[in-house]
Amino acid sequence: MHVHVVGICGTFMGSLARLAKLLGHHVTGSDANVYPPMSTQLEEMGITLMEGYRAANLEPHPDLVVVGNALSRGNPEIEALLNARLPYVSGPQWLAEHVLPGRPVLAVAGTHGKTTTASMLAWLLEANGQEPGFLIGGVLGNFGVSSRLGAAGAPFVVEADEYDTAFFDKRSKFVHYRPDVAILNNLEFDHADIFEDLAAIERQFHHLVRTVPGKGALVVAGGEPALERVLAQGCWTPIERFGEGDGNDWQIDWQPGRGGFGVRRGLTEQRVEWTMSGRHNAANAVAALAAASQLGIDPAAGCRALGDFVAPRRRQEVRGEVEGIQVIDDFAHHPTAIALTLEGLGDAAPGRLLAVIEPRSNTMRQGKMKARLADCVQSADRVWWYQPPGLDWSLASVVAAHATSQVETDLDALVSDVVAAARPGDRIVVMSNGGFGGIHAKLLAALEARHVTTP
Repeated sequence: MHVHVVGICGTFMGSLARLAKLLGHHVTGSDANVYPPMSTQLEEMGITLMEGYRAANLEPHPDLVVVGNALSRGNPEIEALLNARLPYVSGPQWLAEHVLPGRPVLAVAGTHGKTTTASMLAWLLEANGQEPGFLIGGVLGNFGVSSRLGAAGAPFVVEADEYDTAFFDKRSKFVHYRPDVAILNNLEFDHADIFEDLAAIERQFHHLVRTVPGKGALVVAGGEPALERVLAQGCWTPIERFGEGDGNDWQIDWQPGRGGFGVRRGLTEQRVEWTMSGRHNAANAVAALAAASQLGIDPAAGCRALGDFVAPRRRQEVRGEVEGIQVIDDFAHHPTAIALTLEGLGDAAPGRLLAVIEPRSNTMRQGKMKARLADCVQSADRVWWYQPPGLDWSLASVVAAHATSQVETDLDALVSDVVAAARPGDRIVVMSNGGFGGIHAKLLAALEARHVTTP
């Protein structure tokens, strides 16, 4: 079968294209921006990529077109698809129909932490011999890829996004997956471009809850009011709660600076020793442990496996070090995620923490989170906010509320300023959900140039 993927270089769609190729299909794809690393991965698999959206991309006619959710009516390739009456589906529907049947499905949902938690869960299953398949929104550190089929009939881990499915299906992606086990990690307002308020997102999460069978399991973060409101709308599945403090089935004992954390289930207590930082990652790990236990993974074995967990790309990823100064890449793009990441990094090691942040997400661009931005960087010693082209509100009020913050509108000037301020022992953490103009490489190059020219 010839499968053509429109919007192929997005993380989800590119990962899905890999699965289609692994199933033996002839796969082609198109995107407005065909660029590494996804383009490289796809081309190495023999997938033909086409730059730009055109009617000619659909010649000869493929047997099936898989449409990404970034494509809208008016796009020339979408219009050609409809005019030719070609068969088409969304990415989540294709996954549900062609990959998930006949296997236990574990879905990881939440406003933030999905990629890390799903990666942990896939690793726990792999380390305990279950050879899972997965489709996750990042390159997994323990696997080096973002998707794989896994063994026949093996569990499948999917990052369950609440974003809408396609131009013809405005439901959240995760309603297609019908998981046996669903992790509800947290829930806050986000995606202001498609959701009016938090209540609208809660309704979508309840649609997910409705699809989990009674013999399955919901793994739910304790102490999350929005998630409790979701469950109050109706729940027909056993719940395992996780979190710090009493009242949770899986209790987390996390203390800053200890290099690990404890977890208690009933009368049994285990300890995880690892290199990850932050209470949010401890919570992510315990959610993964609770979900894995539903498939028979012993918690003690799971805790040992977490010691060998490697974070996915762009999650506190050290991109390089020059003169004792680290440059760290992190995907955090929501105020809560920014705050938790900076808090964890601040606890993990001595030295100053310099934060460089691009408010790039659709919600950030609309200014919906503006009031929370000053507070979310309190753990950083210095902060640079980048005001990208197209951001139609000013960061001035955010900077005014935080004494060590400043705004830059020129990327090269930003790099020069950060490098001039950095000193040995500092960690520069770059936060954006995009490429940020290649700033990581620019920072490292500028640090190297300073190091070479300094007597």
